[in-house]
Formats: sequence, structure tokens, C-alpha cells
Amino acid sequence: MMNMPSQTSRRSALKALALAAGTQAAASLPAIGQTQPAYPSRPVRLIVPFPPGGATDIVARAIAERLQAVLGQPFVVDNRSGASGNIGMAEAARAPADGHTLVLGAPQTLTINPLLFKKGPGFDVARDFAPIIVVASVPNVLVVANKLPVKTTQELIAYARRHVGKLSYGSSSVGGTPHLSSEMFKTMTSTYIVHVPYRGSAPALQDLIGGQIDMMFDNLPASLPHIRAGSVRALAVTTLKRSPSAPDLPTLDESGVAGFDSQGWFALLAPSGTPNQILERINAEVNKILRTADFRARMERMGAETAGGSMDDLKQRIHSESERWGKVIRLANITAD
Repeated sequence: MMNMPSQTSRRSALKALALAAGTQAAASLPAIGQTQPAYPSRPVRLIVPFPPGGATDIVARAIAERLQAVLGQPFVVDNRSGASGNIGMAEAARAPADGHTLVLGAPQTLTINPLLFKKGPGFDVARDFAPIIVVASVPNVLVVANKLPVKTTQELIAYARRHVGKLSYGSSSVGGTPHLSSEMFKTMTSTYIVHVPYRGSAPALQDLIGGQIDMMFDNLPASLPHIRAGSVRALAVTTLKRSPSAPDLPTLDESGVAGFDSQGWFALLAPSGTPNQILERINAEVNKILRTADFRARMERMGAETAGGSMDDLKQRIHSESERWGKVIRLANITAD
């Protein structure tokens, strides 16, 4: 005769099934009260794809200092220069996408180099990076050597036309906004001035001070200390409005080069695939920093203006500036390889 299971054993089996089902369901759901790992959990590396002393480096160190204070971990600036910024950007693109490597990009690395290098710069901005925020913007400034007998933009134009091909201008790199601003100036003023590229703003400025070159366009933060010291002579800024950092300097538009407008800007990005909550956290914290009066004043003393905004704002800026600088590059027939 077949033995029937007892009520006790039936109840035990049902309990076991219920326990197993509950365990499986619990495994598929986040634990109650479970939180994401703290960010940052260790020092953050902030790659600057240009040498120390330039505007990108200056802005990077300022924002790194504030992020370190609010997020509680060191933000270490790592200058990885070379190939017009491509080396540092490519290194950032290959970094783990965990928020512990960021990069401070500029128009050259984000919008210009992809157009200049026929074989590509070694990274794809849209594919390899997640945009976070625009930190600051800066005008470029037209500065000349003190030996040059000009004190205004119009005097410089007249002098260059009388000495065709005998003047030289320096730039911090091939394809940066200072370089392209110089080419715009030549086109808009019908002048011919010889280009001397440097590896960074600092050595170009030293040669300008020493009289080895005659003039250059440079990001205002890098040149401002030399302007204030009287080591070089500033003629104009490149934005349509005067800079709060140098309100006595006219714009090129005011100085007779109608419609001249260019500026540099600096933006934080992370390797593509970085968790969105980390990107949003950094964006929120930087926006808070940029709204503080003391940081805004610090940027103004350095020659920069705070920016801010959303991650999408940066994405749109990269797109629009790529189109704008592409026209300048094609008109001047500039290539980097």
C-alpha cells in the first residue's frame, strides 16, 4: 500500500518552496537601504593635455583645488602634453570609466584637432568621451613685443603691410584658438605674417618678451601677468565684448577689425561609459563652485569667466564650434600632418 505524505511533511515542503522563491526574488532586487559606492573612493586624476603654465593648466588647477575640498579626495593634475593635445586626450579615452580619471579639454582638442589631422587625432570625441560641464571661457588677446613700434591694432596692421613677410607671430600649438585667431586676423586684415609654432604658451611668451618673435594671440590668463608687468604690450581682446579682467583693452571689433570674435574655453569630460550618476554629481558640484563669488573673482583675476550649464550644453557647444572652426581651417588651408 502507498504511503501518503503527512500534513507535517507537506507543510515543510511548501515552506521550503516559499523560502527558495523568496531568496531568488530577493537576489534579483536591490537590497533595502543598499547604496552605491562612495564617489570618489580614491584620488582623482585630472589630465591636462597641454604643458604647465598655459590657460588650460591654470584653470585645471583652480577647479581641482575646489573639487578636492568638496569631494574629500585629492584631485591630481597630470600634464600629458604632446601632439597638439592628442596624447593626453587619447590617454584619457583609454582610462577606466569609473570617474577617477577626468580630462580638461579645450576647443583645440575637442573641435579642431579632429578636423586638422587627416589620419585622426587618436580618439573620437563623440565615441570616447562623456561630456560633463564647461568650466570657464577666456578671450584671446593680441600682444606684441615691446620692440615693435606700434601701440594700436591699426598701427600694427599698417606696419605689417609695410613689412610684408618680415613679421612673425608665435602660437602655443598648431590648431589652437590662438593659432586660428592669428589666421583669422591675417585674412580679415589682408596681412602676411610668418607663423612660428611652439610647444605651449610659456615658451612662446618668453620669445615674445625676448623679441625673437613680434606678436602672438594667446589665451588671456597666460598673458595677463606679463601684460601687467609691462613685459609685453597688449593691443586688443578677441571677443565682441571687453573682458572684465582687462576692461581698458578694446576689442578687435572696436579697433577696426569688424566682426572679429574668438575665444577659448575649458570643459571637463570623462571616459565614455562612466556611470551617469557620477557625471551628474560632478556637474552639480562644479555648477555650485562656479556660482560662488570667490571662485568667480578668482577666475576674473586670472583673465577667465566662469561658465557652467548642463552636460547637453557642452555637447551642443562641441558640435557648433566644430562647424565654426572647420570653416576657418578650410579657408586658411591648415593641416597638422
